Amino acid sequence: MKSASAKRGYFAKLATDLKRDWDLYALLIPGVSLLLLFKYAPMYGITIAFKDFNIFDGYAASPWVGWKHFAKLFSSPDFLHVFENTVIISFLKIGILFPLPIVIALMLNELRLMLFKRVVQTVIYLPHFLSWVIVSGLFIDLLSSNGGLVNKALTALGMEPISFFLDNSVFRGVLITSAGWKETGWSTIVYLAAFATIDPGLYEAAKIDGAGRMRQLWHITLPGIAPIILLMFILRLGSILEAGTEQILVMYNPTVYKVSDVIGTYVYRMGIGNQDYSFTTAVGVFESVIAFTLVIAGNALSRKYLQRGIW
Repeated sequence: MKSASAKRGYFAKLATDLKRDWDLYALLIPGVSLLLLFKYAPMYGITIAFKDFNIFDGYAASPWVGWKHFAKLFSSPDFLHVFENTVIISFLKIGILFPLPIVIALMLNELRLMLFKRVVQTVIYLPHFLSWVIVSGLFIDLLSSNGGLVNKALTALGMEPISFFLDNSVFRGVLITSAGWKETGWSTIVYLAAFATIDPGLYEAAKIDGAGRMRQLWHITLPGIAPIILLMFILRLGSILEAGTEQILVMYNPTVYKVSDVIGTYVYRMGIGNQDYSFTTAVGVFESVIAFTLVIAGNALSRKYLQRGIW
């Protein structure tokens, strides 16, 4: 009875809110409509993963095959290798690139010359607006083994030129470096904005107590932006199996498939190249389930051990 009463109370309150603020709720209609149309309606396509999909038969007429494609997925040595590459590249990006914008934001926050600070901030986040096709072209020209600026410098120093885009031992380094150059500045903005939420009075009190810049940084600044760091990390866990598909797709080649073929590029090659839509949809479903699980688990562990989460 109490539960039914609570539900009636909830709907009564909702009806009152809708009546009072109908114009504000009306503003939600375009956004919710776009969300339903482009995010939820296409989820019907997940059924392809459980069918032998044929583009001429369509969704409805294609025969159901149950877990056939998932069984193929988990028994495929190619997919296991691709999965390993995805995890390695993602963890490299998290370990190297995730702390980088935090460090840069802390350094910029300590600058007192505002003009210089704004110039540096603008310069480092501009690459974000370049497409990966352009960034790929820039790095190919820069790192080319035939006339590239970096290899010219190595040759001038008496060293052998490096085939950055053909050598399996260095190609992942190229991916990490180019991703850092393009996205680190943009991520820095998030942390710079977080600094504005810290009460300046805390710094004044710390100065009176004799705390230096490092103690203020450690005891005020870092704890002040800790919720944002945690939020960004949990969200990053959700894209751990994405690993920068667009970047890799425009930069890799068959020579370095061994170390750079990730789930996204594998799906592209199998789905578009081989027209194996059912199998690649199964791969996509697997990736989404893992991402969802990581976000939920990351938030749960955060709430358990750090007493804070994103919900």
